[in-house]
Formats: sequence, C-alpha cells, structure tokens
Amino acid sequence: MPDPAPPPGFVSLVSAGPGDPELLTLKAADRLARAEVVLYDDLASGPVLDHANSRAELIAVGKRAGRPSARQDHVNALLVEQALAGRRVVRLKSGDSGIFGRLEEELTALTAAGIPFEIVPGVTSASAAAAAAGIPLTRRLTARRVQFITGADVTGHLPGDINWAAIADPGVTTVVFMGQRSFPELAAGLRAHGLPGDTPALFAQSVGHPHQRLIRTTVDDLAAMMETAPVSQPGLILYGPLAFFP
Repeated sequence: MPDPAPPPGFVSLVSAGPGDPELLTLKAADRLARAEVVLYDDLASGPVLDHANSRAELIAVGKRAGRPSARQDHVNALLVEQALAGRRVVRLKSGDSGIFGRLEEELTALTAAGIPFEIVPGVTSASAAAAAAGIPLTRRLTARRVQFITGADVTGHLPGDINWAAIADPGVTTVVFMGQRSFPELAAGLRAHGLPGDTPALFAQSVGHPHQRLIRTTVDDLAAMMETAPVSQPGLILYGPLAFFP
C-alpha cells in the first residue's frame, strides 16, 4: 500500500540526495508533489525543485560556507510557524540529512513544539561520489570499514578531539565532509600518526551536478592543492585503499 498523504500541520524532513533529480527516492518525490510549502537548501535546489507541487510556496533557507545564509534558529522557527499554520511542510536538505546535515536541531525544535514529522532518507554524497568515480566504499580483505568524519567543528576549524588512530588506519575508507579548508592540517596529523602520504585520495566536487569534478590523487598532493585552492563549491574528500580502485 502507498503511504497516505501527510496530514496538515506536518513536516516531512526530506533528503534530496546529491543534486541529481534521478537520485531522489520515490517517497521524496511524493512528498514534494504533496507539499504546500518547501523550505530548501541551496544544494537541494535546481532540477530537484521541479518535483515540487506547482502551487507550493518555495522558501530558500540555504546555508553555504563563507556566504550570507539563514541562521539555524531562523530555519527552525519557520518550520514551526508553517506547520502550526496547518500546512504540509517539506524541509528539503541535500545529500542525506542524517549525516552532518544538522537534522537533530530541527527535530528538537519540532518535538518541542509538538509538531508531528517524518524523516525521508536520501542518497548521501559519499555514496554518490564513490559511484561517480566507479569505486566501492568497502571491499573484502582491503577495506572492511568505512567511516564518515567532519573536517570542521562549529567554529569552522578542524575538530580538536579527533580519534587519530581511527582515521589514520590505512585499511579503512574514510570520507571527509566539509574538509576542504582544514585538509592540509588534517593531512599533517594523518602523516604524524602513520598514514602514508601516498595513500590514494579522491576529491569530489559538486557531485550530482552538471559541473561535477573528480580528482584522483594522493593525500599529500591533495593537501598541497588545498593550501591555495579557493572554496567556491561543496566538495568531499575520500581516502584509503579504494580511491585508486581497481
């Protein structure tokens, strides 16, 4: 049986995937088609919004590093306000919002206001980047573990409580979100904790968009590139034994 339409005064927290509308889930497309208002991030705009109800109000609440953006408390207040007005609300976030997408803050606001909600998961940019590069994230005997880490804390700098032993493990596929600015520092720490500088690395930028870019390199060479490269587009860093697969 198909899912019933969300009732009025309800929020669907929808993950849009990396940007390619063909990677939307059927449930995500359904919720967009039924929405009365859509609060969307920059990275979840473009062709993805073509699936939205033509009568829906579209409100941009995107956040992008280094640019003016909506404050999270403002986004939370809008979600609550629109739902209390009895509208079917879609909060559209890029990738999978449960992975470094600040989903917990919006859930907390909705719960405190007594507003019912659902979470619609999506394709994370890590999976999309690996697929675009033609590599798996895990492999028997070579990479038995995959780990997702953030390269930026709430201040925008490299977190101070990193588990270096875990992320310097050469037998693990590690994916770094929001790490372009901090990767030179991160790479220095990795080398200091035993990860070879020639460990394969992949830099994936604007995954799922027409201007997607994939760079196959090494940890050392990528760190050198990041020293001077401007951060103009979102990017993901993947390093480990599979980055140069096969």
